[in-house]
Amino acid sequence: MRKWNFAFRNMAGLLVFLMAVSTAWAQKTVTGKVTDAGDNSEIIGATVMVKGTTTATVTDVDGNYRISVPESNAVLVFSYVGKVAQEVTVGNQSVINVSLADDPKLLEEVVVVAYGTRKKADLTGSVIAVNAKDFQQGNIQSSEQLLQGKVAGLQVTPGGGSAGGGSTIRIRGAASLNASNDPLIVIDGIPVEGNGIKGSDNLLNTINPNDIESMSVLKDASAAALYGSRASNGVIIITTKKGASGKPRFNFNTQFSAGVITKKVDMLNGDQVRDLINAHAASTGNNTYKDMLGAENTDWQDVIFRNSTGTDNNLSASGSVKNIPFRVSLGYSNQNGLLKTDNFQRTSGALNLSPKFLDNTLSVNINARVAGTQNRKADEGAVGAALRMDPTQPVYADNAYGGYFEWLTSTGDWNNLAGRNPLAMLDLRNDARKASRFIGNVELDYKLPWIEGLSLRTNLALDHTNGNRTETISALAASNYRTHGYYKNEDEKKSNKLWDVSAFYEKNLPGIKSKFDVLALHSYQDFLTEVFMNPAYSADRSEIIPNSAPAFATDRPQYRLDSYLGRINYTFDDTYLLTASLRRDASSKFSPENRVGYFPALAAAWKIKEGLFARSKAVSEMKLRVGWGVTGQQDFNNYYPYMARYAYGSNTAQYQFGDEFYQFLRPAAVDANIKWETTTTTNVGLDFGFANNRITGTVEWFNKDTRDLLAVAPVAYGSTFDISVFTNVGNLTNKGMEFVLNTTPVLNDNFRWDIGFNITKTKTEIVSLRKQDDPNFTGIPVSGIAGGTGNTIGLHMIGQWPYAYNVFQQVYDHNGKPLEGVYVDRNGDGQISDADRYLYKQPAPNTLLGINTAINYKKWTARASGHGMFGNYLYNNFRSERSVMRNLLDPVLTINNASTELLTTGFYNNQYQSDLYIENASFFRLDNINVGYYVGKVFGNATLSLNAGVNNVFVITKYSGLDPENSSSTGVDNTIYPRPRMYTFGLNFDF
Repeated sequence: MRKWNFAFRNMAGLLVFLMAVSTAWAQKTVTGKVTDAGDNSEIIGATVMVKGTTTATVTDVDGNYRISVPESNAVLVFSYVGKVAQEVTVGNQSVINVSLADDPKLLEEVVVVAYGTRKKADLTGSVIAVNAKDFQQGNIQSSEQLLQGKVAGLQVTPGGGSAGGGSTIRIRGAASLNASNDPLIVIDGIPVEGNGIKGSDNLLNTINPNDIESMSVLKDASAAALYGSRASNGVIIITTKKGASGKPRFNFNTQFSAGVITKKVDMLNGDQVRDLINAHAASTGNNTYKDMLGAENTDWQDVIFRNSTGTDNNLSASGSVKNIPFRVSLGYSNQNGLLKTDNFQRTSGALNLSPKFLDNTLSVNINARVAGTQNRKADEGAVGAALRMDPTQPVYADNAYGGYFEWLTSTGDWNNLAGRNPLAMLDLRNDARKASRFIGNVELDYKLPWIEGLSLRTNLALDHTNGNRTETISALAASNYRTHGYYKNEDEKKSNKLWDVSAFYEKNLPGIKSKFDVLALHSYQDFLTEVFMNPAYSADRSEIIPNSAPAFATDRPQYRLDSYLGRINYTFDDTYLLTASLRRDASSKFSPENRVGYFPALAAAWKIKEGLFARSKAVSEMKLRVGWGVTGQQDFNNYYPYMARYAYGSNTAQYQFGDEFYQFLRPAAVDANIKWETTTTTNVGLDFGFANNRITGTVEWFNKDTRDLLAVAPVAYGSTFDISVFTNVGNLTNKGMEFVLNTTPVLNDNFRWDIGFNITKTKTEIVSLRKQDDPNFTGIPVSGIAGGTGNTIGLHMIGQWPYAYNVFQQVYDHNGKPLEGVYVDRNGDGQISDADRYLYKQPAPNTLLGINTAINYKKWTARASGHGMFGNYLYNNFRSERSVMRNLLDPVLTINNASTELLTTGFYNNQYQSDLYIENASFFRLDNINVGYYVGKVFGNATLSLNAGVNNVFVITKYSGLDPENSSSTGVDNTIYPRPRMYTFGLNFDF
C-alpha cells in the first residue's frame, strides 16, 4: 500500500511539473513602446493590460513596456488619461508599438467656469476654453496674447512693440463710454485688477505664460453674471498648472528670439528736403531756411531702432511627495525692444500644493505666485521725434548738450519750441521701472460625510503689488539743461484682499430623471492703493526743481465690494438644462442710497442630439442655448464720484503772485445720485458636431444693452464750476453674430490635419446721451488730435458708433488730387463752417476674424494662426500733421521732416479735419508659424523637443500708416511703437 502511495505521489508531482512546463510554454512575452500620436513623444505611465484578466503593467520613463500573455489570441488594452484607448490582438507578434491619440471628449469634457468647473456638454452659457496646446505660439511676453485670434468675439490688440507691453482686450465690443471696457481677469479664483502701477504699465506681464494651463472666456451675461458688478465686459479665467500624483518629473524649456523691424514710415531724405527748400527759396527770395540746411542724409529711424534679442527660460517640477501633489516652477525672461534702451526682464516663481485629508473629504489647494519685473522704458516720444527731425543734420555735434545735435537759438541755447534729437532722448534718459507681485490663495473644500453631496468651501486670497518708477534725465539733456537735469522717484502699492465662503450641494434623482446643484456664496473684496509722491530734483539730487513738489505727500484711495450669490443648475433626462442665478453687489464707490445692485441671470439649453438626433450617426453633437442676464459696472478711476469735493483748476487757470503761479481749488462738479451702469445681454447659440466630431462649431447671436452709462457729460454753463460732470447718462447697444468652425479633414495613424476658423460681426450704437431731450444737442466732441489747440476729430452722437469721425468732405480735382482747403458745402449755405462737418466711419471693427491650422506628421508638428479686423478706420494724425510744407518750414525757425506725401499733395497748410486722413485700416495678420520636432531620448533619460517659429509674419492692409492694428479706442494714430517680426528657436527637455 505504501508503494502505491509513493508511486501516486511521484506521479502527481510529475503531473504538476508537466502542467507547469506546459503553462510556461504557453506564456509569451510581448515588448514595445507607447507614444503620443501628436508628437511621437514617449508616454510615461501608460497602462498595458491583458483584456479580461488582472495582468497589467505600466510603461517606464522611456515609454517601454514588457508583459507576459497567456496565449497568442490574447488582446492587449493600451490606455492613458486623456487618450483614446486601443486594443491589439497579440497573434504571432512579440513587439507591439502603439501611438495613442488625444480623446477630444475627455480633454474638453471639463471647462473652468465661474466658481467651479462644469462639463462642456452641460454648459448653458457662452463659454470658450482654450487649453495650453491651442495657445498662440512663439515669443509671448504677456498672457493675454496667448488668446489672440483664438476666440470668436475676442479682440486682443497689442499697444505696440515695446518689450513687455500690454494689450487692449475687448469681448464682443465696448459696453461703456467712459468707464472701463476691459474684461474682468480671474487668476486661480482671484478677481484681479488689470490696470497698471507706477512700476509697470501692464500687470498681466507678471504672470508667466509658461505657467498657464488653460484660459476660459465667459462672453454672455448668463455665464459672467456670477461675477455681477465686474462682468459687464466679460470675464477671462486664467487657470495655472497644478501638481499631479506620481514620481516627480522635471521640465526645462528655453527659447531664443530675435526681432527685426518690418516697416518704416516713408519720410523725405536729406536730398529731397534740400530740393524742396532750395525751390522755396528760389520762388520767394527768402533764404532763411536754405541757410539752415545741413549736408547729411540721416535716416533718423535707423538711428533709434535696432534688431532686438531675447531669451525665456523655465524650469518646473511636478509630482507628489508623501501623497502631496505639487508643482513648482521658476522662470526668467529678458527681452530687448526694437527701440534702443528698451528692455524688459521678468523673474517668476510659482508653487502649487493640492493634498487631500480625512479620507479625501477635505481638499486643500494652495497657490503662491511671485514675480518681479524690471523695465527700462525707452522714451517712445523718440519715435515721433525721429519723424520730425531734419534729415540734413548729423546725429552728433560739438555742443554742450552731450554732443548730440540740437536746434539752438542765436545765443547758443536750445530752442525749446523745436523738436529734440531722438537718440539723445533715449541715451540721456533712464526711466527705470520695477514691480513685484504676489498672488496667493488657499482654497478648502470639505465634503460633509453626514450629508451626501454637500460641500463647504472657502477661498482666502491676496494680490499684492509694489511698484517703483525712477526717472533720471541727464544734466546734459537739452530739455533739462537749465534745471541741471531731472530726477524723480515714485512709489505705489496695490493690495487686493478676497474672502469667499460658499456652500455647494448636488443631488441626482434618477427616479424623475433629474439632477441639480445649488451654490450659495458670500464674497468680500477690499482694494487699497497707496501712492507716495515726491518732488523732482536735479539729476545730482542737490536741489528741488521749482513747482515740482506735490500738493499731498500720499494718497490712499480704497474701495470695497460686498457680494452675495445664489445659483442653481438643473438637468432633466440629460437633455434639458436650466441655470438661474442672482448676485447682490454693494460697492463703496456709490452713495449708501445707490450702493446695492442686483444682477440676475437665466439660461436654458436643449441637447437636441439626445432627442431629435439620438439615432443619427452623422450628428454627434447638437445643442441649442438661450441666455439672458444683467451685469453691472463700477470700474472707473474715481473712487468717490458722489462726494462733494474740491479739485485743482487746470494749468491755464493759474494766478500769478509775484514770480510764482498758483493753482486754485474750486468746487468740483459731482452727481450725488450716481449709480450702477448696467448691461443686459441676450444670447442665443447653437453648438453642433458632425462625423464623430470631426466637424464642430457654434453659431451665436447676442445683444448687449447698456443703460445709465457712466460718462462725462456737458452741463449747462454757470450751473457748476465746471463744464462737464461724471454721471449716468444715455444708453448704448451692441449686437452681433458669431460663427465658429473646427474641422479635422485628415486623420490617420501618421498624419493629422486640423483647421479652425471663427468670424464675428458686430454693430455698436449710441442710443441716447442726454437725461433730457435737447433738439439743439449736436453730440459730445471727443478724440483729441495732435496739431492746433484743442482740436478733436471724433463725436459721440445718438444713432452712431462711439468715436465716429466728424470731418469735412474733401474735394478733388479731375485727376483725383485733393484741393487744399476746399470742402463740400454740405448744408448749401454758401460757406464752409463746422455745420458742414459730417460723421464718417468709426475706429472699431465691425468684423473680427481668426484662423488657425495644425499638422502632425510622425515626429513633426506645424502650426499657423492669424487674425484680422475689418470695417475699422483710423485717423492718420501723422499724415495730417507732418505732410505739409508748413511743417517742413517750421515757424519757430527750424527745419522739420515731412512724409513723402508732401510730394504728391503739395499742401502748404494743415487740413486737420479733412476726411482725406480717415483711412481704411482693415487688415489680416499672419500671427505665427511654428514648426516642432520630437528628437526623443537624449542625455540619459531626458527627452528633447525642438521648435522654431516666426511671429508677425506679414500684414495685408490698405492702410498707409505704420500699423493698422491700433489699440486706441479713439482711432487716432500718432505713429505707435512698431511691432517687430520675431524669429524664435526653442528647446524643451523632459526628464
